[in-house]
Order: sequence, then C-alpha cells, then structure tokens
Amino acid sequence: MINFLDLKAINQLDREAMLEACARVIDSGWYIAGAELSAFEHAFAEYCGTQFCIGVANGLDALILTLQAWKELGLLADGDEVIVPSNTYIASILAISQNRLVPVLVEPDEKTFNLCPTAVAAAVTKKTRAILVVHLYGQLANMPAINALAKEHGLLVLEDSAQSHGASLGGRRAGNWGDASGFSFYPGKNLGALGDAGAITTNDEKLAKTLYALRNYGSHEKYKNLFKGVNSRLDELQAAILSVKLKSLDQQTQRRREIAQRYLAGIDNSGIVLPSIGGNSSDEQHVWHLFVVRTAQREALQKHLMACGVQTLIHYPIPPHKQSAYKEWNELSFPVAERLHDEVLSLPMGPTLSDEEVDQVITACNSFVVANAS
Repeated sequence: MINFLDLKAINQLDREAMLEACARVIDSGWYIAGAELSAFEHAFAEYCGTQFCIGVANGLDALILTLQAWKELGLLADGDEVIVPSNTYIASILAISQNRLVPVLVEPDEKTFNLCPTAVAAAVTKKTRAILVVHLYGQLANMPAINALAKEHGLLVLEDSAQSHGASLGGRRAGNWGDASGFSFYPGKNLGALGDAGAITTNDEKLAKTLYALRNYGSHEKYKNLFKGVNSRLDELQAAILSVKLKSLDQQTQRRREIAQRYLAGIDNSGIVLPSIGGNSSDEQHVWHLFVVRTAQREALQKHLMACGVQTLIHYPIPPHKQSAYKEWNELSFPVAERLHDEVLSLPMGPTLSDEEVDQVITACNSFVVANAS
C-alpha cells in the first residue's frame, strides 16, 4: 500500500538531528520562551523575508490572535466584515467568527482553488475591513491583484499560509505578502512539528509587540497584563525540532515539485482533472502540500485507487457553509465551492515517495475506467 503521507519516513530524514535538539532542550532546563524559540523565530522570519515571527501554539491561534491584535490596535471592531474563501478549511472562518467579526464568503477560482480577485472586489462593502487570503494546497493566491484591491479600499490583508511554507511568487514568499500571516506546523504540513505548533509573520512592529503579549496572557512583563490575552506559546522542544526541519525544507519541497511534475506529465485520463498552476509556472511558486485532482466520479475513483494499493484523502468533503457549526449559512449557495468539495481527491504526496511509487499512482489513475453518465 502506498500511504497518502508517511510521516514516520519523513521524520526519519532528520531523526538524528532532532534527537540532538531534543536532548539539548531537555538538558537546558528551560522549556518555555527560551533560546530555542528565539532562534526559530529569527530563522523562520528570515526564511519568509519578514522582520518578525511570533511563535504560537497552533495555526488556528495564529489567525485568531492576529485578528485580536488588530482589534486591540483599533484597526478592527466587532461586526466588521472579513472576506474569506468559501472553499477553505473551517479554521480560517473560525478565526473570524471567534473575534466577533463577520465572515463574508466568496467563491474561489475554479482552476487554482484560490481566492478569485474579481469575486473579492464584488464582495467589498462599507463594512469590509480585511481580506483573509488562503493559499490553498501550497499555491499562492493572486496576491498582486488582491493587494491592489486592499490598497484601493484601505483593507488589511491576512494570509493563511498553513499549507504554503516556502511558496513564492516572483521570488516573494508566503508570509511576506500581507500585513500579517498565520502558519501551522501541524505534523502533516510541509514544515511539520511533532505536535501542534504555529507562528505569525509580519513586518509591522506594533503588531508584533502586541502579539508577543497576547500569546503570553496579554503580558509584556511578568505580572503586568496589558491585554486580555491567552496562553498560546510555541514551546522550546517544538521550536528546536522546527529549526532542524527548516534546514531541509527547500530540499523536500524540490522533491514534492518533482513528484508533481511526474503526475502532471503522466496522468492522462479523461475522467480526472489535474490541478492548474496559476501565473508563470517557471516561477515554481507551488510547494505542493497537496496534489489535488478533480473527478465527477470521486467515490469510484477512490475505490479503484485503493484496490490498486493507493491511499487517497479528501480535502475537504463538506464546505464550511454546509457545516452544522454554521447553521445560519446552510441554505446559502456557493456553486463553485460546492462543486469542488464534491469532486476533489488528494493523491499521495510527500518527499519520501519513490519514483516507483509515483509511477504506480500514475498507472492506477490511468487505468480508471470512466463510467457512462447514462
């Protein structure tokens, strides 16, 4: 069986260095907000091209705390509208509603799965204050166009970069396009910790200082609390592990790109729609967190691939506006998002896949027989 993602094999690549890092943390006697966190924050900010990186407990907190910080700074207020893709993972939307802001769902570009600038422009109202851009599956959204819209209307831009570590457009990486960006280091991400972890990147010093406090009970100085903050700190152990894995991220991304190119060149089946790279493909901006195909016969294709020894997953089967958590939206219609959620299927993708395994996936896809609609 070809596993969808083999985390054990991936972590074996850096095993010895991670063990050394863990031993260093254990022997230090300092486990929260120490030298390891500072080192990782500096390294990841440099990697993204930003001035600041603020480590937090997870990717959802990264988004929630950024929006909260903007409220503390007077840039957002209860009831303000935040534009967000209708086909994102629910965490993007939870961050908005948990800050008592109003999510405004807009349709994505059907080819790239990312926010459609035209749809964003149509959704702007007098109450709009921010755009939450999700770089879905590892490809940057059309940030030049979105940033131009944001500048025209005086809007904040928050990148959800949970799936796009290292993705770039014109040499500018995810995390350095918006006013701030939230990252997840969940174990299955391209840069994954050995547990939950996250970070925020920004070039805004006031925002960074506010976030440093908010993640630590709202405190800049021990026992002095400026804000009603939370406990959302990236611990020393995870920071040390991430510092190790960051060093090999580009190499592993290159392997993902090689696998994606083999899929794109080799899969040839009228019943399977391959993912599309927006803009200039020679820029290599896509980091292929996921390789997502589309088919009107998803259940049949998934069963066929499993019978061929290929494990697949669905990202994501139910759109946010059809979830019970947002019952007030259940009658809304977002045809593009709904079609994507009904058709998407993620093929195996990871830096440890062998060429032979990739060829097996391709052969299995090409042997799928499309059933007649009649």
